[in-house]
Amino acid sequence: MIRFTDRVGVGETKQTAEGYLVATARVARTGVQQYYASELGDIALKAGFKPNDVVRVYRHPDQVFADETLNSITRVPVTLDHPPESVNADNWSEYAVGEVGDAYSKDAEWIVVNPMIKDRDAIQAARSTHKEISMGYEAGIVKARDGIDADFEMTNIRMNHLALVPRGRAGSQARIGDSWGAHPVQDFQPGDTPKTEKGGRMSDQLKTVVLGDKAVQVAVTDVAAIEQYKADMQRKLDDAEAAKKKSDEEKDEEIGKLKADLKKAKDEAVIDVDALVAARTELVAKVHAIDAKIDPAGKTDAELRKAAVAAKLGDEMVKGTSEAEINGMFKAIAKDVKPHNPVADAIKRGLQATDENPINDAQAAYVARLTRQKQEG
Repeated sequence: MIRFTDRVGVGETKQTAEGYLVATARVARTGVQQYYASELGDIALKAGFKPNDVVRVYRHPDQVFADETLNSITRVPVTLDHPPESVNADNWSEYAVGEVGDAYSKDAEWIVVNPMIKDRDAIQAARSTHKEISMGYEAGIVKARDGIDADFEMTNIRMNHLALVPRGRAGSQARIGDSWGAHPVQDFQPGDTPKTEKGGRMSDQLKTVVLGDKAVQVAVTDVAAIEQYKADMQRKLDDAEAAKKKSDEEKDEEIGKLKADLKKAKDEAVIDVDALVAARTELVAKVHAIDAKIDPAGKTDAELRKAAVAAKLGDEMVKGTSEAEINGMFKAIAKDVKPHNPVADAIKRGLQATDENPINDAQAAYVARLTRQKQEG
């Protein structure tokens, strides 16, 4: 097992009621990082690398996110700078200024933890001189599997401590200060993509992915993230389309209901004038047959029936009586009534002789008027 350290920036911090400082740190990144061959021991030298050669070491997600790795990160001590040895029960009180809690989460290619700094001097340092975090861990190194664009892979990653380190140190100075373990040639901050210059294989090892209507080539190590992003975007698009389809169907259903209601209302609003005229004529004829003195002008059908019942049965019968009762009484008294039809009667009687002569009468009246005027004049 070889000791390693990785440097990252501290995220958000907050102070607890007890004065402790809680930070957010993304540690244990997946992907490729660069180390000097001399730091990796015999395996790099036996593979033909010279001590000062930069070699690429790949941390596969199945190693970074393995249960054993994740379990090893909980409750590890927080230290001020990297100690010269592994932190354990024998020296914990000498080096520890806090600890990482039980909780952790995964953020794309990182493990996210919330270390708590409890020592007063360490809290002051975290706010002034030691504003970065460096994870101290042990891991095995093996030859990279076929298809992985790296020289070696890390295995069996086990966390030992999380160190607060000075901010802004770089190059050999940073590497000497962090001598607890092998440190990457460059300190890649979260979001930066490591690049390897040796052999140029990082840029040469590409894979084609489809983005929209185009096929583009990207680094093999980026394919998984791109495909996941595409899947997430496709799921969001599918959800949006499903929501729109449901909304459209609901609108269509509402439009259909409104059309049906409108048709029903139009059908109910259609008035059969001929039927109304025939019914009114029949009612008036029955009322006149009961009492010819009843004048239908200005009266509603209900008022005509009430007048006919009063004429036939007396006013007392209609006082305080409902319209339904009056309808019943009207049907009873009109049941055997035969309405008078003057046209039919005239046709039945035929033409009748008469002594009256309207023309002669008019002539006689005119002569009489002239005679009167002559006498008066």
